[in-house]
Amino acid sequence: MAKSGLASRLYRGEAGLDIVGRRKLWFGVAGALVLIAVLSFAVRGFSLGIEFAGGNSFQVPASVGTLDRAEEQVNAALAAEGGGAQVVTAQKVGGPGGEYYEMRTSQLSVEQVTAVKTEMARGFGINVDQISGSQVSEAWGSQVTSRALLGLIIFVAVVAIYLILRFEWRMAAAAISSLFMNLILTAGIYSMVGFEVTPSTIIGFLTILGFALYDVVVVFDKVQENTRGITANSNQTYGEAANLALNQSLMRSLNTSVVALLPVGGLLFIGAGLLGAGTLKDLGLVLFVGMAMAFLTSILLATPLLVLLKNYDPRIQAHTKRVLARRGALARGELAPKGAPRAADGDDEPIDPEAAALAGAAPKVGARPAGKRATGARGGRPSGGGGNRPGGAKRR
Repeated sequence: MAKSGLASRLYRGEAGLDIVGRRKLWFGVAGALVLIAVLSFAVRGFSLGIEFAGGNSFQVPASVGTLDRAEEQVNAALAAEGGGAQVVTAQKVGGPGGEYYEMRTSQLSVEQVTAVKTEMARGFGINVDQISGSQVSEAWGSQVTSRALLGLIIFVAVVAIYLILRFEWRMAAAAISSLFMNLILTAGIYSMVGFEVTPSTIIGFLTILGFALYDVVVVFDKVQENTRGITANSNQTYGEAANLALNQSLMRSLNTSVVALLPVGGLLFIGAGLLGAGTLKDLGLVLFVGMAMAFLTSILLATPLLVLLKNYDPRIQAHTKRVLARRGALARGELAPKGAPRAADGDDEPIDPEAAALAGAAPKVGARPAGKRATGARGGRPSGGGGNRPGGAKRR
């Protein structure tokens, strides 16, 4: 029979992906990415919007021409009267009074603002009162940042308490580490690419934390189900059971991420890109990047980190040694596989080591646990209920 495709095996939870077994690879890649992100923070920094860096904003009617022409004219006015300032961002914005172009510049004095507005009006051929402007202090951005950090601390504390009560402290530590990794990598992409950081970006950062947490909780719930009472048997290690849980929940996490990314992608590429709704770009961009990173960190980092922490538990260590010792004994032929037929009396033929190894080998990565024995006829007794006993004795 033809082997099923990867998509079909993913849906059945039988993809057989050894994610936990390759945790050193994922940790190495994550460490390298974090190092690159930190270097980008130190060298490039962030492209801060005027809400954080301070600056001025000018609005001119969209009837003056295209956005590119309006930006060129404002830059010319800034060069003449603004003391070397220039346009930082330009976008088309719609409002009750019609569409207009919003030009954000670096910090200007009151005298420079008046001179620039006069020069802009002359260049566009419109009245000065048709150009509006505003000034934003960097103190407002600092206040937004402090409130966001406070919200992050409260969120992490509440999440830690919930995960400890719902699961255990090791799962809480792995989940929170995954959340911080998601934030660092998303911020690293912002720093390297030069995306502008605005208040909408900060809101988006806090939003993706909830999405990342949902993905991790879904996987950990399956891990808890597969590992409940695992130390009572010698057939499977904790890492193998956790890897099985990853394979079983991988398609669900993938579907959730794709369904979440589709509307966010529409918001970003259609709303901000094609329709020119610049106010949607900041929020849509951080959500798109953060949700994609949340899926990867919840799969490749959270569960492997959980297994690493659990392997320090003395009970799990003893259980793992017991499982590996049993498999070694089976492979060497020193122990008969469970359920294997026994040799007849007086038969000194040794156990076939190859058959023992096959019977006691580690379960295939991604394989489902063996089903329970059917409760049908029991060995040695006919299935019928009225048979005679040996020696002609009838049942009383």
